[in-house]
Order: sequence, then C-alpha cells, then structure tokens
Amino acid sequence: MSTSRLTLPAGLLAGFEIALLAALGIAHRVYWQGDVGITYVVFAMFLSTNLVICFWEICLFFRRDYIESRSAYWQQQRLHTGRSPALAFLTSKVPLRSAFSPTVWADVWAAYSVYDGSYADRRTYGFNVDVGNGFITAMPTLILYAAFTTEFLSPLAAGILGIMFFWQWTYATSIYLVSFFIAKRHRDISRGDLYSMILSFNAPWIVVPLLGLYVSIRLVVDGSYSALGG
Repeated sequence: MSTSRLTLPAGLLAGFEIALLAALGIAHRVYWQGDVGITYVVFAMFLSTNLVICFWEICLFFRRDYIESRSAYWQQQRLHTGRSPALAFLTSKVPLRSAFSPTVWADVWAAYSVYDGSYADRRTYGFNVDVGNGFITAMPTLILYAAFTTEFLSPLAAGILGIMFFWQWTYATSIYLVSFFIAKRHRDISRGDLYSMILSFNAPWIVVPLLGLYVSIRLVVDGSYSALGG
C-alpha cells in the first residue's frame, strides 16, 4: 500500500511523534548513563512535547490567514453536530505523507480557537506568546533535552539554561491564563470546556516548569546531575 493511502488519527500521530522523541532520549540515557529516573522521564516527555508544539506554533505564524478563516468552519461544525472540535480534529485522519504538513497542524489552532478566539486573532497575547515560544524556545529546548540526556554541558551551564527557560514557561503560561479570564473569554464556553480544554491543557506548562526550576537550581547548587534521579 502506498504511503499516500496510509492514514492515522491526528491525535495518534502527534502522540507517536512525542513518544518517539521521548523514547530516543530515554533509550540513550539508559544505554550511556546506565540509569533513568522518573524525574528524567517527566522532562523527556515534557521537552519532547514542547518540541512538537514548537512546530505547531511556527505553523500558527505561517498559516495565520488560514487559521482565521478555518476557525469559522470549526464553529459551524460544532453548531451543526454538537461535537467537540478538539475531539473532531484529534480523530480526523491524516495521510502519513502529510505528517509534517503546516496546514494540517495549523488546524490544531483553528479547532482550539473555538474555545479561545485569541488564536484566530493575531493581535492577541495568546497568539503572539505561542508564536514566540515556537521560534525562540525550539533550539534551547533541544539543547536542554540533550544536556539532561547526555550531560554534555556542565551542571552549572545546564542549570542556568534550565532556570531561564523553565521560568519563562511558568511566567508566560500564567499570564496567558490570567489574560484569558481578564478578557472574560471563559464566559463564552462551558465549564466543562474550561476545565478540559483551557486549564488541563495549560497546567503542565506551569507544573512541570516549576519542577524544572527546582531541578535546575539543584544542578547549579549541587554541581551535578543527581537531581534528575536514576
């Protein structure tokens, strides 16, 4: 069967990409360092997820016109079917040849804009902070992931880099949530959507970076990678 006919649900495809990136790091650490701790696994999953989302956020910038027009489609789909746009997107079939299509992953934001319209409006904080994350943190994320995996940087350098970026993620996400409520966007969605789509999706970008701040400070203070466990 040709790859043009092979398809996967978008959610499964994204999960596979994240799992593959995380597995590469975990396998490398087990092979070369001889151990892996739960703290490292948490960061492997988080940083892998951020790498994938950075790609989506770059798509957000380059396909912003498409997202603004496509958001109307998801609004209409929800009105006509009553089905969650997020679930509809995640279960939609993506050809494997389009696994890295900017248009496919821009649709993430078009569907999410049903819950937060700022992603269909390039003038908003939500739109711009995610575009910034995509362009600015992709390379540092990769470097930090490599450092945690191979320990190629000194603990001091890795710790300083970690403090910078884990604080940035904590701060930026917190301000996003504050801006969401100040703009009263929570009034436009149900309480279930608020918890399942806004709070639960953004909470990891506060909780894990807070852990990351602690570990990064430990790297600086201890002068070793022991805080990653193993």
